[in-house]
Amino acid sequence: MSYQEAKAKYEALGVDVEAAMARLKDVPVAMHCWQGDDVRGFDQKSDGPLTGGIQTTGNYPGRATTPEELMADIDVVLSLCPGTKKINLHASYAIFDEENGGWVDRDKIEPKHFKKWVEFCKERGLGADFNPTFFSHPKCDPLTLASPCEETRKFWIEHGKACIRISQYLAEELGQPCIMNIWTGDGLKDIPADRISPRKLYRESIDEILSEPYDFNMVKPCVESKVFGIGVEAYTVGSSEFSLCYAAMNMDKCIPLMDNGHYHPTEMVSDKIPALLSFFPEIALHITRPMRWDSDHVVLLDDETKEICKEIVRCGGLDGAVKIATDYFDASINRVSAWTVGMRNVQKALLMALVTPHQMLADLQNQGNFTELMVRQEELKTMPFGEIWDEYCRRCGVAVEGEWFETVKAYERDVLSKRA
Repeated sequence: MSYQEAKAKYEALGVDVEAAMARLKDVPVAMHCWQGDDVRGFDQKSDGPLTGGIQTTGNYPGRATTPEELMADIDVVLSLCPGTKKINLHASYAIFDEENGGWVDRDKIEPKHFKKWVEFCKERGLGADFNPTFFSHPKCDPLTLASPCEETRKFWIEHGKACIRISQYLAEELGQPCIMNIWTGDGLKDIPADRISPRKLYRESIDEILSEPYDFNMVKPCVESKVFGIGVEAYTVGSSEFSLCYAAMNMDKCIPLMDNGHYHPTEMVSDKIPALLSFFPEIALHITRPMRWDSDHVVLLDDETKEICKEIVRCGGLDGAVKIATDYFDASINRVSAWTVGMRNVQKALLMALVTPHQMLADLQNQGNFTELMVRQEELKTMPFGEIWDEYCRRCGVAVEGEWFETVKAYERDVLSKRA
């Protein structure tokens, strides 16, 4: 079937396919930088362990070990993924060199340590989001912002404030809002004796971080929750209830962030999107794929990814209400391929949502015609979406399905396989 034939089938349902593709081209999706080097970053020993509830499994050859290698890998992914992209950076990806005075600890990082990332983004027309790095550091005791040790808390609060300043710098330099996500792995391995004191300290610490001046139109601090992590199985300070309540009480200076891996296995973030948008003018999302727990598998075109994107579209989230980013890391397979698969699947799910006749389906629901609603929803599953997707890729100047993997295989042969 040709694109024109597929388009006609959608148009028979009242869908403007051309408008859908044009709309998606302008939707920024932030691509996480940490897939390329297994969340190692550049500010600690590259062979040191990940701590703070994070673990990457696998040792596939070709991991990026320098900023130059990581940027080269990112370029390959950008060339294979359609649409508007941003780069999502962690503070641990600061670049230290003689020009900017060399290494400093995380409480002393400055905008100048991200100058090369700004240059990288400007050359490619990218925006940038940012994340303080509250893990994999000697000052995790194992708590950070919730630590009972005042010296430890002070260190991490100063790190958070530094990241506010860096986020403001990124936003001003790149002319786009910067989403700055506050997430920590603070918690305990076994049943706690006191659950409320760490949460009070955590709240006070976030208050102090957000006391750093910033333009809320340009810098969007987020608070992200989690259920548990490796080493913090029994108790997480920044739980869903804590994070959501904090955002609700501070809507003038932060927004909530939902990672669809950070909930109990039967919870669906797709359902939470319209719930939150009933109250919050803006929310942020990290799209990943949990498998039994927050394992951050590569995003697939699975039911929940599709439902998340349907709700983004249905709720008007593409107009800026929903800030979309990816977040996963798999070291057991080719990392460039993992990046590309996940990014393309988010784009696919968004385009699939945009060519869904939502009003027709909503009318059937509102009429109480649930029989026909089920029939029409099932029929949509076998619509010729593949032809629409391939046409979108062609218009964005990237490879269609069945072609892009050859580029990755050549890059692995010529570049990745030669890395130590």
